[in-house]
Amino acid sequence: MLADPSDDPSDAPSDHSSSALVVLCTVPDEPTAERLARGLVEARLAACVNVLGGVRSFYRWKGTVQDDRELQLVIKTRHARFEALAAWIAREHPYEVPEVLALPVVAGAPSYLQWLDAQVP
Repeated sequence: MLADPSDDPSDAPSDHSSSALVVLCTVPDEPTAERLARGLVEARLAACVNVLGGVRSFYRWKGTVQDDRELQLVIKTRHARFEALAAWIAREHPYEVPEVLALPVVAGAPSYLQWLDAQVP
């Protein structure tokens, strides 16, 4: 049974937009994933980076359809830091054109959003 969010107002989803973003970025291997994830958090460009395995990507590159095994970085940051984050990834990523897609967070647990804001000034 799902808990009623009103049971704990401190973790109830906010009903307004936040400044948080989720940024997606694929990487070719575990060492790259670890280096980028750690670097983003250390540079305070991200509050948290999840590394998801088992990603299979199909895409067209230089006229040929590719089929690659990759890992997905799920990066939590703030809108105000997106340009710096994107520039950092462009410098540090091994791909010629890395995936950097920002998705807005329309709501979230206030305590998590406050933590995120504190980690990414």
